This record gives sequence, C-alpha cells and structure tokens, in this order.
Amino acid sequence: MDKLRRVLSGQEENEELGLTAQTLDVSSLSYSTRVKWFFICFAAGILCSILGTALLFLPNGMKLFAVFYTLGNLSALASTCFLMGPLKQLKRMFEPTRLIATIVMLLCFVLTLCAVFWWRKNGLAIIFCILQFLAMTWYSISYIPFARDAVMKCFTTCLS
Repeated sequence: MDKLRRVLSGQEENEELGLTAQTLDVSSLSYSTRVKWFFICFAAGILCSILGTALLFLPNGMKLFAVFYTLGNLSALASTCFLMGPLKQLKRMFEPTRLIATIVMLLCFVLTLCAVFWWRKNGLAIIFCILQFLAMTWYSISYIPFARDAVMKCFTTCLS
C-alpha cells in the first residue's frame, strides 16, 4: 500500500530505477561531471600504461615502466569511483566474488614496485606486471554477468 501511495504521489522508489541510476544518485556530482571525470581518469591510466611501456626501452627504464604501469592501473581502477562513489567501490571490490582478484591485484601492485626498487629484480618486476594485468582483467570481468564463466569455458575448450 505504501508503494502505491508513493507512486501515485510521484515519489517513486529507487527500485524502479536501474542500477546505474541508483549509484549515480548517491553523489553530489552531476551525471555529466561523473562521466567526464571517469573518462579523464581512465584515459590518464591508459596513457600512463602506454608511456610506461614506451619508457621500458630507455636506460634505467625498468623502474619507470613499473611505476607508470602501476600508476596507470591504479588510475584506471580509481576512475570507477567517479561512477559509483568511493565507498561503494570499496565495498564492491571486497565482495566474496571479487575478493581473491582484488587481493591479488593489490598485492601485485605492491610487489611490482618492491621488485624494481628494493629487490632490484627486473625479471620479477615483469612477471608481477603480467600478473597485475591478468588480475586486473579478471577483476574487471567480474562486473560483467557470466563473463568469468564464459572465459573459463573458452580456456577449457581451447586446452582440451
């Protein structure tokens, strides 16, 4: 009865809105501002990753590669905070379906920088960058319904 009263009075519930509309209603930023900053932050992340890859071939470029590649991934990850808000992003990152991917991803961010600055193992830093990419990809597809299942099925079909 309350729901009918709200609908008739013009106060529709958020249940009627899509997921995107619900998450965008949380912040004080307008929709266009959120989308603009999402694209700016995401593009900066891609640019940093490409720049890091280009700097790899310079002398002492391994350190620059590791830093720029990690910053690029962090920027791309942070860009989603503009769409859903930072608290909701953190809550969704640590949901049980994404927990392992999130931990591996964050651990690879740290281990990449440790490998290049403290351990001075360039080969290990490359391995951690590859693991960073794979963990970030696995984390990202967790937001697409049934995408992980499709990827798993594709790989098992290819390997068998």
